[in-house]
Amino acid sequence: MYDILQRKNKVLGDQAVDFAGKLVQQSSMSLGEEKVADLVQAKMEELGYENVFRDEFGNVVGMIIGREDGPTVLLNCHMDTVPVGSEDAWDDNPFSGKVEAGELFGRGASDCKGGLAAQIYAGALLKRCLLPLKGNLIVAATVGEEQGSSVGVRGLMDKTLPEAGFEIDYAILGEPTELGIYYGHDGWMELEVKVEGENMFDVDDAAKAIFSDFKFRASQKHDAAGREDLDAAPPRFELVDGVRSATIGMTRRLNEAEEVIDVLNQVEHDASMAANGAGQVAVKVQVRQEKRQFYTGTQTIVQRVTNAWAIDPYHYLMERTRQSLAAAGCEVRTGKWQLGRLGMGTAGSVLTKEYSIPAIGYGPGNEESSHGANEYVVVEKVKEAIYGTAAIVHSMIGIPVFGWTSDDI
Repeated sequence: MYDILQRKNKVLGDQAVDFAGKLVQQSSMSLGEEKVADLVQAKMEELGYENVFRDEFGNVVGMIIGREDGPTVLLNCHMDTVPVGSEDAWDDNPFSGKVEAGELFGRGASDCKGGLAAQIYAGALLKRCLLPLKGNLIVAATVGEEQGSSVGVRGLMDKTLPEAGFEIDYAILGEPTELGIYYGHDGWMELEVKVEGENMFDVDDAAKAIFSDFKFRASQKHDAAGREDLDAAPPRFELVDGVRSATIGMTRRLNEAEEVIDVLNQVEHDASMAANGAGQVAVKVQVRQEKRQFYTGTQTIVQRVTNAWAIDPYHYLMERTRQSLAAAGCEVRTGKWQLGRLGMGTAGSVLTKEYSIPAIGYGPGNEESSHGANEYVVVEKVKEAIYGTAAIVHSMIGIPVFGWTSDDI
């Protein structure tokens, strides 16, 4: 079987790299992914996916239906990217999509258009090899991930897939892991600390004291790996109906042992203590919410929280993935995303925490390269990701084949 996959992948691999380059060349910031969605939908249709459609949120879904009802495996990558910041010193056009010295360069190459191309072509590889599937494969290119909260994945899970009659049993994210098998990461949350009072000077003094305390804590809260743990924005002041208020924005890392409500209570306690002595003020802390509008026009309200998550490193999905990659002659290496900057994350948080779906990451990108200048993905890793992903999927939903060689097809 692996001989068949390798042989067919020699042709598909170059096509996938070319397609990844086209994805990179098309800008697709969060909630503005329409043109990339056009490319993805057209490619899935060209490659022979059995059911390709776009949902009301702008996600593109392609299906390969097995001989039985399940299990069903979801391959998921997001189509959006972070903006190209003015502080980023790129050596070339961030949307060049050029290949140089075996690396594909451009915004989103690593996070995660290289992974998206690999997942789409992994489905095509299974079809081209005529390997029988017992269960179903769903490849979903989703929207709105880079702005946090994975709003596209939520729409997919809440409405799109249930209406299509599918329940997901396992998920594989094409986020950057350099072809390691990743099984979790820390989370983060954005908070609003609101200070109110009748006396303008009391509110101003309290808000400045709280902000100063937060900034001091932030300066002390970098872990041994140098990761950000806390950040705060200067107070925003308002006067409404005679009530003076100030709002201080805060972003905080979450680990697996922490619950959101406990963090809210702790931050409110710390803020109240910092404001003590500034006069008669009230301090309230809440998770920041905001309205989002997809490029399709659909709107939603999201809370700015990404929960920490992890699955058991000896979970069935992990074990089967290790076994299949080893049998396929691929590297077997496990780990977790480090997420050195606050605000980063994956849909694994939503899938595991909110929908109880076991998820892993397996993608060709490099986490350190993601979101930075001269972002890149190694071309050969994109090709290997196609092969490795197909091997994992077949191990989960495929019908075992014995005695097949490359001469049989």
